[in-house]
Amino acid sequence: MKLELELSRVVLLGRTFEEHARYFCLREQDIRGRKVLDIASGVSSFCAQAAAKHIEVTAFDPIYELTPEEIRIRCDPDLDYVASEIGKVAAYKWDFYRSAEGMRIYRERAYRLFLSDFIKAKNDRYISGKLPQTPFRDGQFDLTLVSYFLFVYDGQFDYEFHRQSLIEILRVTSGEARIYPLVNFKAQRSQWIERIKMDSAFAGWNFEEVKTDFEFLRGSNSFLKIQKLNRAGG
Repeated sequence: MKLELELSRVVLLGRTFEEHARYFCLREQDIRGRKVLDIASGVSSFCAQAAAKHIEVTAFDPIYELTPEEIRIRCDPDLDYVASEIGKVAAYKWDFYRSAEGMRIYRERAYRLFLSDFIKAKNDRYISGKLPQTPFRDGQFDLTLVSYFLFVYDGQFDYEFHRQSLIEILRVTSGEARIYPLVNFKAQRSQWIERIKMDSAFAGWNFEEVKTDFEFLRGSNSFLKIQKLNRAGG
């Protein structure tokens, strides 16, 4: 068995609203009426499904500068590669998806829902850009979510990228930010987490690791919740 899924770049693998809710312990009533930012959202259907529920979510990713057809052309090869290789990797648990084919069903559903919504509402809720910069105002969002990007790609993105990205995320967030998972693709705790917590740039923020009931990549059953100290009672 391989130790990790070998990825030379960030792949286009969409996640559904259900998966996002499991990652971050979210209930619909928790985010209804709040402005939510989903960073590195790619071809996830979280934004599309939220819109159908009349929940305000803005998706942010560099791929949104591409046309729907250009994105679609990338989706299937990325999904084919991951679905064929992931069963050979020891770092995953299959309690939720059951099999690589079960995972593929979720991923394909997500990107098809995304593409349909992207075509209809591209400029309304899909914003193109790349961390560590965003085009958003200070405190524009009540809740910012980042899944399967920061920390998990700690071999591809160095500490300074993580630091500057998190500074920017917290700038545009008035409430709290949540980052999932806290392990990299080797199922090892990311090397940057403790350094981030100790960095003086984040002295005014409270970091809390919150357990979830979801674990696909082994050790991925928690997310990092970040709030201003006065909000967290610190």
